[in-house]
Amino acid sequence: KDELERDRELDEAERMHLLGTRIEKFEDIGHGSALLLKPQCAAVIQGALRHFDSVRYRLIEWCIMPNHVHVLVHLPLGTSLGTIIQSWKTFTARRINIAVGQHGQLWAEDYHDRYIRDEKHLVNARSYIRQNPVKAGLCDRPEDWPWSSAGQ
Repeated sequence: KDELERDRELDEAERMHLLGTRIEKFEDIGHGSALLLKPQCAAVIQGALRHFDSVRYRLIEWCIMPNHVHVLVHLPLGTSLGTIIQSWKTFTARRINIAVGQHGQLWAEDYHDRYIRDEKHLVNARSYIRQNPVKAGLCDRPEDWPWSSAGQ
């Protein structure tokens, strides 16, 4: 069977997981504009993430990749993740567009989120975020990537 035939045999959840894995692979190798490789752009995002840390949320892990951002955050009860993310996107899009002399939409409208189910899931999520720049070939060790919690 070819790959397309195998994909058709999967149920919806398995297809969505496979799609996410394939998208992740392309993100990690830097497809797209890779605008966030520019230090001035990454610095805008880093500043935005850290600005309200321990005020509106608590950052656990974060990593700015060339064309996407990973954030593991603890939210107080009653705080909307969507509101926090929209705030980050609005602020950073404005600042980055100014920095690079462009205008228009910078971020995808949606975002991918997941709830952390247990301690093992938390450990795995933290490791995934820390290892992302290593896996993408951007550095040798997580602490070598300056645009992440591991590099701070």
